[in-house]
Amino acid sequence: MLPHSYELPAAILLVLGGALSCFAGYRLFKIVLGIYGFILGALLASSMMGVTNTTGMIVAALVGGICGALLLMFAYFIGIALVGAGLGALVAHVGWGYAGTGDPPALVVILLSVFGSIGAMLLQRYVIIVATAFGGAWTVIVGTLAISGDRGAARAATAGDVWVLYPLTPAPGKGWVPIAWVVLGLIGTGVQLGITGKKK
Repeated sequence: MLPHSYELPAAILLVLGGALSCFAGYRLFKIVLGIYGFILGALLASSMMGVTNTTGMIVAALVGGICGALLLMFAYFIGIALVGAGLGALVAHVGWGYAGTGDPPALVVILLSVFGSIGAMLLQRYVIIVATAFGGAWTVIVGTLAISGDRGAARAATAGDVWVLYPLTPAPGKGWVPIAWVVLGLIGTGVQLGITGKKK
């Protein structure tokens, strides 16, 4: 959660970080881990603060973000496994949301997260490229929708003048979002395999 006045700067950072991840994630993997660690840490820490405590939310977001960034940057192999698990969880949520309603069953999320972790460790280079391309594409879409003013998922929280980031469901009822995610993810994968992620 962040105050609404911070929505635009946060959304711009999401788009820039997502683009970096999507098109150069393998080459800059430690930086990408730091960016996503910061985002996740900030989301978790700021959500523990009350909606009326603006200063507390900002401080918690910064401290949580720094801790999350350091954790993922220093835990490289754990970070790779977490990227695979995160990609598996993202696929479960997007696939389930596109095919059905509500959240996927916990067992589906857990199984896809475990398979994602195992795959990430066995095929590190390719999994890192695909995970950063698709994770970055999704982050670009979430940030772009926030910049464009689409607050459909966050309307329930606006009464307290707080912006709540919904990273797995940025635009309920919009069937084009998963298609745009797949197309942008494939473009990012192609760019990384062909240009930025080539072995030296």
